Amino acid sequence: MKLCFLVEELYRHDGMPLDVVRQLTSWGHQVDVVRPGGSLLRISEEVRAGTHDAWVLKTVSGGPGLTLLEAAAAVGLTTVNDARSIRAVRDKVLTSVIARQHGLPVPVTYSAPRAALFADVPEELYPLVVKPADGSSGRGVRLVADPGQLADTAQADEGQLIAQPYVANPGSDLKVYCLAGEFHATVRRSPLHPDAPVDERAVPLPAEVVAAAAEVGAVFGLDLYGIDVVLGPDGPVIVDINDFPSFRQVPDAAARLAGAILELARSGGGDRTGVLGPAPRIPAQPLIPYGRPQPHPVAESGPGAGLAAAVPEGVQI
Repeated sequence: MKLCFLVEELYRHDGMPLDVVRQLTSWGHQVDVVRPGGSLLRISEEVRAGTHDAWVLKTVSGGPGLTLLEAAAAVGLTTVNDARSIRAVRDKVLTSVIARQHGLPVPVTYSAPRAALFADVPEELYPLVVKPADGSSGRGVRLVADPGQLADTAQADEGQLIAQPYVANPGSDLKVYCLAGEFHATVRRSPLHPDAPVDERAVPLPAEVVAAAAEVGAVFGLDLYGIDVVLGPDGPVIVDINDFPSFRQVPDAAARLAGAILELARSGGGDRTGVLGPAPRIPAQPLIPYGRPQPHPVAESGPGAGLAAAVPEGVQI
């Protein structure tokens, strides 16, 4: 097969996804790697040529890669994940609305262009977790104990922000990875507690967390994704959703992910629904800071001219 990976500068030398690229190449597949922020692209022709079996995105939230993936999807090419699903989880304002509409266990979410505006959030919901609406990898996430600290935590040029009530935890989150229906979990240090002594490791998955993770994929129409979960007093609380995560500590991650990408490319991305179709009619959820919503059914679970310069192993970057 012939695949195109869109890889942002931040991940140009990162093991994920380059280990996956090497694995696919070793299996005899052709992989072109395009750097959206560093390549001259004759985009109107390269995408329309449709020479790749599937396009895969590994970029930062605010980078230009998603637009290229959306262009490929617009002309009917297979993308992994679906471009519209990626857009839905990269905008955390949109993510929170969709998630709560479908009854996923996510915190109530406030949005504002400046941190100071969160002073109007009811004081009983403090402490708040404040983060950029388009953030990723824990960047810009901070814990605000009370309204008086908002001015001290303000950061320049952040853009739109979201705030959610803090869910108490021992300094760690549960990171759940999904590879086309296969679930893995690791304990990870929380970005809110960078100095906490945490033994980061793979752990068994509680059944209720598996159900929540599977439902995220069904609601958003994602194939490869991760969720950050905090085990709160009322059950698992989803505090973040991201497309194409690191898959850190997943056994044989590169081979598993490469196999999943090939299967998705062959099947045209699988039978996606989620936000791509009409939302099911689900009763409105109560406006609670966090906690488990009322239960409802869980879904079953060649390089072109100007694209890039050649590097070893037939990979283009």
